Amino acid sequence: MEAHTKKTLVVGATEKAGRYANLAAYSLLRHGHEIELVGLREGQIEGNPIRTGQPVLEDIDTVTMYVGPQNQPNLYDYIKSLKPRRVIFNPGAENPEFEKQLQAEGIQPIEACTLVMLSVGTY
Repeated sequence: MEAHTKKTLVVGATEKAGRYANLAAYSLLRHGHEIELVGLREGQIEGNPIRTGQPVLEDIDTVTMYVGPQNQPNLYDYIKSLKPRRVIFNPGAENPEFEKQLQAEGIQPIEACTLVMLSVGTY
């Protein structure tokens, strides 16, 4: 894996065009990042499978959240177990309770938009 790519887990991934999680997956690929996808329904984006549940994943640098805070509690332990460097809470996914837990584990929570970060080069 090249040093400048950041393997990213998109939580809330969907095949539905126009959804932000879908746009983010395509944008991450266009910017040369490896992606893993977890969503409510199986599918695929550009040949990358959308998995359901909590698949075992390795070398996740960044988790980008596209599920609302009300749907996040069952993901807390799973995401912490992946030991990502950071978790991006996209607009609508902000969750102060989970962000505090991540900080306690040494994981950086970021309230930002993955699409904007990619487009302006701050990803």
